Amino acid sequence: MVSSDEPTAGSMAAIAVLADDLRRGMYEFIRRARRPIGRDEAAAAVGISRKLAAFHLDKLVDAGLLCARFEPVGGIRKVGRTPKVYEPTDAHIGVSIPPRRPDLLADILLDAVLTEGDQETAIEAAMRTAHERGHRLGAEERIRSRPGRLGAERALTRTEDVLARYGFEPDRETPTCVRLRNCPFHPLTARSPQLVCGLNHAFLRGFLAGLEARSVEAVLEPRPGECCVALRST
Repeated sequence: MVSSDEPTAGSMAAIAVLADDLRRGMYEFIRRARRPIGRDEAAAAVGISRKLAAFHLDKLVDAGLLCARFEPVGGIRKVGRTPKVYEPTDAHIGVSIPPRRPDLLADILLDAVLTEGDQETAIEAAMRTAHERGHRLGAEERIRSRPGRLGAERALTRTEDVLARYGFEPDRETPTCVRLRNCPFHPLTARSPQLVCGLNHAFLRGFLAGLEARSVEAVLEPRPGECCVALRST
């Protein structure tokens, strides 16, 4: 959860640390894991030695992106020194990982204002516009990839690829379920969660319709700190 209007010395240091591909890869792996990660697992995730992984992980800790403590990995206590594990912090720096997309939300709301019909409320216009914008994105992806008929698993794979670019941080929880670990509109959600979650839901339903992914549905399943929508097989 990393964003700020004014870059600080700390945020510049974090940006520099993440410029390294190995560090960025480990940081993204630990973010996705949603649990404490030991050095061995972090090293294996990017294909380097444990010793080199420890060096890069400590750099991420020094930059304020990770926090570290000593505890048994997986809760299993073994003989010898207790290993160090790492978790993401709630650092606020001048970049966004994954990216936020307030520009997309602003475009949706602007289009809603400009196209609001006489028989629509402002919220109805916003929901319609979000669905239309998602439908357009899904249709464009279908034209680009030409996937043919989409079963649930292939539809979710195609959806993961696109939504990752929009900052949703998709996570394949099961073969037929994708959780969206990040809300790209997060900074604005606190002001009106019902509106923003509704727009997210409408956008994702529109995307699936445009992609012609009839075997998948977008459902509201709010979880703290994540996007309020999950994608599931019908």
